[in-house]
Amino acid sequence: MARKNAEALFKILQEDWAERGIDLDAVAAKAMQLKIETPSWAYANCGTRFGVVKDPAAPRDAYEKVADAAQVHKVTGITPAVAVHVLWDSVPDWSDLQRHAVGQGIRIGAINPNLFTEPQYKFGSICNSDRAIRRAAVDNMKACVDIGREVGSKVLSLWFADGTNYPGQADFRARRAWMDECLREVYVHMPSSMRMLIEYKLFEPAFYHTDIADWGIAYVLSKKLGERAQVLIDLGHHAHGTNIPWIVSTLITEKKLGGFHFNDRKYADDDLTTGCMNPYELFLIFHELVTGMGDPALGSDFAFMIDEMPVIKPRIESMIQSAVNLQEAYAKALLIDRARLTEAQERNKIIDAEEVIRAAWTADVKPVLEVARMRQGLDPDPLGAYRRGGYYGKILAERSQAAPAPAKKTVRAKPVAGRRR
Repeated sequence: MARKNAEALFKILQEDWAERGIDLDAVAAKAMQLKIETPSWAYANCGTRFGVVKDPAAPRDAYEKVADAAQVHKVTGITPAVAVHVLWDSVPDWSDLQRHAVGQGIRIGAINPNLFTEPQYKFGSICNSDRAIRRAAVDNMKACVDIGREVGSKVLSLWFADGTNYPGQADFRARRAWMDECLREVYVHMPSSMRMLIEYKLFEPAFYHTDIADWGIAYVLSKKLGERAQVLIDLGHHAHGTNIPWIVSTLITEKKLGGFHFNDRKYADDDLTTGCMNPYELFLIFHELVTGMGDPALGSDFAFMIDEMPVIKPRIESMIQSAVNLQEAYAKALLIDRARLTEAQERNKIIDAEEVIRAAWTADVKPVLEVARMRQGLDPDPLGAYRRGGYYGKILAERSQAAPAPAKKTVRAKPVAGRRR
């Protein structure tokens, strides 16, 4: 859309929403204050259990992943950090990687340990019956805390594949006790500036039971650990029909919502582009977030992260899509007339309440966001700006050459020589 057209549309919308008591200038400003982390692993070659789909321009090391992530922030203005996966992004000097990120205009965000790909984790990590393997998992997480301390990260993001596939395979209560013990040791090791975010997942790779299968277990664990432990919601980790907006509201009320892994799904943990399948649900999630952030008695330091695998899409473009979709959902949630909504709710005017919600959901916020970006000195069309910039052609030429020598891994789960009980 041409800049003049965007500004003209913005003025028309501004007058319309002003009659409803909504300040569109404030909405535009808040929409640009949204901060989202993109995941380093989404820029690399990725795939499914049936194979990896390779991109000749895929980054060959952590430094190139950071460079790609910086391109997303360059055109959106709302993705100033990149979450790292320690095993997949291992470098000799994490401080140097952070300096590289800052030089690119972003920073290192959440630290994610890998506790599921090593062969020793076949029967679990912190819930493994083998004490030595549990020790290796704890040491791995503590090393990640140290990396976070080194680069100034404030989030340790934990997801565990621990679970069982068959009835009778393991003792549920014993596994829970080992989990409590391991998480406590890591929690105590964290600096006061760091939060532990505990993610849950209904199933996969375990199919009989998963040790942290839902938000209730994650909540109980975080409650026992302390204030700096919270729950991380991944949108693809629920049973079909689960009311995620209600979970969001509940965790905000309990001051235990730590953040999100945003993505979308049709069937299970599909890790598709955020907002591509269930945009209305995403909007309702942001409605609850905005409601919670409006209550000064509640904490609202949420870590917003994307966690996707753009297997058949261009990686950087997919991240731009997701960031824009998230920003649109947030902007629409900001348009909700909360005074009218509260009045309708208190009087049990169901249709009136729903119409308030739908008025915001059906609103066209693209002109609002285009003007908001221009006010920040950005191109109003992030995807178009990226494509016109020629970055992909540049890295395609560079990365089609022989890959640089791989960096020595500095953090790796400790191998276990034998089994001890």
